[in-house]
Amino acid sequence: MKIAFLSDIHSNLEALTVALEEIERRKVDRLICLGDIVGYGANPVECLELVQSKTSDIILGNHDAAAANIQDLAYFNDFARAAALWTMSIISDEQKEFIRSLPYEIKENDLHLVHGTPGEPERWHYIFSEYDASSQFDAIDGRICLVGHSHVPGDYREKNPVENAPAKRIINIGSVGQPRDRDPRLCFVIYDTETDEVEFIRQEYDIEAAAGKIRRAGLPEFLADRLLWGW
Repeated sequence: MKIAFLSDIHSNLEALTVALEEIERRKVDRLICLGDIVGYGANPVECLELVQSKTSDIILGNHDAAAANIQDLAYFNDFARAAALWTMSIISDEQKEFIRSLPYEIKENDLHLVHGTPGEPERWHYIFSEYDASSQFDAIDGRICLVGHSHVPGDYREKNPVENAPAKRIINIGSVGQPRDRDPRLCFVIYDTETDEVEFIRQEYDIEAAAGKIRRAGLPEFLADRLLWGW
């Protein structure tokens, strides 16, 4: 089975549309979203509707939780807080209820899926590096954990697995709507469960259109500019 994993769409309809078109072209068997459908960008309503129409396998992200008023905004910086409050005012009560119904993690077969980390998934910790990943392998229920949240793609393998046990693996799938690895192209992952191969997909999209919408919505200028920087 080939599974497409999306994360950190962040209300970027232009990036999401291109990603979904590529997923359809590749004829994957399943689509899973690892959270943060909303936040930062100017199309939260449309992105929520589109993701819901494509999959029921969706994990709660911290920006989703903020928009549904179940995440304390004190932990957000000024830009994220402004976007969260704006998003909260835009999405419907039904969409907020849907967000509140989402799980913090999904476990099935050898896969452990979370937004931030397998250890304390409700605390929104980050994995930016091999060092960050090293403290999380023991918390994986299964063999492979796929995460988002940091917006920085990565593939990390356990250095010293338990004797006779396969090494565990953490795959950070990057961000569809706001990459932060200095590459402004959208990023998502296709995982082949049969071959155990992971493919990171990078694609161009209309960044200027997405940035223009952010500016016209009155959201912080920085949120538009960083799309162009990929940071």
